Formats: sequence, structure tokens, C-alpha cells
Amino acid sequence: MQRFKVVIPARYASSRLPAKPLLDLGGKPMVVRVAERAALSGAEEIWVATDHREVEAACRAHGLNVLLTRDDHPTGTDRLAEVVALQGWSDDTLVVNVQGDEPLIEPELISATANRLAESGADIATVGHGLSEAAEFFNPNIVKLVCKADGDALYFSRAPIPYARDHFAREGGGETLPTDFPAYRHIGLYAYRAAFLKAYSGLAVSPLEQFECLEQLRALWHGYRISVAISDSLPAPGVDTPEDAVRMRKWFDREGISE
Repeated sequence: MQRFKVVIPARYASSRLPAKPLLDLGGKPMVVRVAERAALSGAEEIWVATDHREVEAACRAHGLNVLLTRDDHPTGTDRLAEVVALQGWSDDTLVVNVQGDEPLIEPELISATANRLAESGADIATVGHGLSEAAEFFNPNIVKLVCKADGDALYFSRAPIPYARDHFAREGGGETLPTDFPAYRHIGLYAYRAAFLKAYSGLAVSPLEQFECLEQLRALWHGYRISVAISDSLPAPGVDTPEDAVRMRKWFDREGISE
């Protein structure tokens, strides 16, 4: 088993769901549920990185490792970088960023992403899942990715890439996708080498990142490698909105999961 650490960024403020990390799911805060899933991945350490005292207190009450980080980080990656600096982790440390709003994340996916990073020698590893529905392929809210022959990411985009010109011209309107079409949905789970996280804050923002609103394009712009693990299954959705919170609470109630 590859040695790796998990960091769970847990920002308190959320425009759509205030105090999101503290959302009660079966008697425990959501961030605690996420940490419990991460604990099943084989990670040697799990840390919650938050910007709020209430989240810090909730984590400590449940015996979790937690760090109080700055409240002005523009991205979760910046928060991870602060954790690496605070902990003094070596350049070759593997760090998996598990989002604090995914209480049903598969532990196997976490470990598979860490293993992909270790085996590929890349700076970053992430996950893709094959797209089969044309509506999703053309949806700008679903990020697509294209890979090179070696499995490294070539590009990420909100646009429909790669574009099957002849197929869509023949079918008229792109209502179906070609058979065996290499179109992948990007799943936002990342593993990083600590050396990249230490360098991240010094990287200039790329124009591609600004236009697409995709932070990972900064790494590609500056020549860093992102290796992609292809997952056979689509992970369970996270919690972004009040409607998502209701759905997730119902799931925990239905499964009888409490404390």
C-alpha cells in the first residue's frame, strides 16, 4: 500500500449552503462523515484544514486532526499548501485532497488516486469517468478531459472535447455519442506531490484558467504533469445546495446511519 496523507479543506462560508461542514448527517457533522470515509482508504494521516473555530471545535470533539488555516485562501489548493508548510512535509509526500462536502466518497477511489500518482511519477493525479450521454457531453457544467497516450491529461475544458466532427455532422445536432468515444468527465479528486503544493502559490494564473474557470489548467500551463486514473463507476454526488443537503440527510436516515 502506497503511503499517503489526506487533507480535507473545510471552508465555513458558502454562498449556497452556509456552515456547510457542520451540516448534521445522522448525528455527526458532514466534515466528520467525510473524514470517516477517508479513514477507510488506508491513509497514514488525515487532517481537516478549516478557517473557522466552530469547525475546528467539532473536529476536535470527534477526535480528528485539525488545523486552523487562513481565511483568505482563494482556492482549496492554497489551503492544502498552507497545511504542507505548517506540517513541514517533505517534497515527496503524497497528499490527497478530499473535498469536505463528499460524505459518500469511496475510500477505494482515494487510495487509487494516490497509487496513480506514485506509479506515474507525475506531479498531480486526478480521476476521469467515461461519458456516454450526449446531454452531459455538451453541458458546460460538466468538465471534460482529454488524455495523452501515457495517461497524462492533455487538456480540461467545459467545451465538448474531443469533438467528433463527422459523427455530429452526420447525426445532426449531437444527440448521440459515437461508439467507443474517448470522452471523459473530470472527477474533482486530486492527489499532489508536496513539492508541487509548495510551488503552487508562486505560479502565475494562466489565461486558460481564467477563461475556463478551471484551476487545474494553471498546472498544465506551467508544464506540470497531471496523470489521470479512469474510474469504472461514477462517484456519489456531493453536497453543494440546500436541496443536496435534504437529499443527503434522507440517505443517512434511510440507511439508518447515526452516530
